[in-house]
Amino acid sequence: MAEQESLDLRKLLAQGKLVLGTEETLKLLREAKVQKVLFAANVDPDVRETVERLCRLGNVGSLVLEQRSEEIGALCKKPFGIAVVAVV
Repeated sequence: MAEQESLDLRKLLAQGKLVLGTEETLKLLREAKVQKVLFAANVDPDVRETVERLCRLGNVGSLVLEQRSEEIGALCKKPFGIAVVAVV
């Protein structure tokens, strides 16, 4: 399953449908422009709670991935970890 999620992330990134990071995700959730939110396996619980609260308010689905933030960062070709990703 982790391999499928990796392929999906790469595909969405190539299509320009991913927004990386907590702050950008929160901003787009407030603007109702997010279809789904993906969390790294090691996301900070406070961050997850804050983002999930906005997801519930906007009826946006969320999913915790098997990958850690470092792996998601590498998949997205970034030199840092990414704990929250929005699908727009």
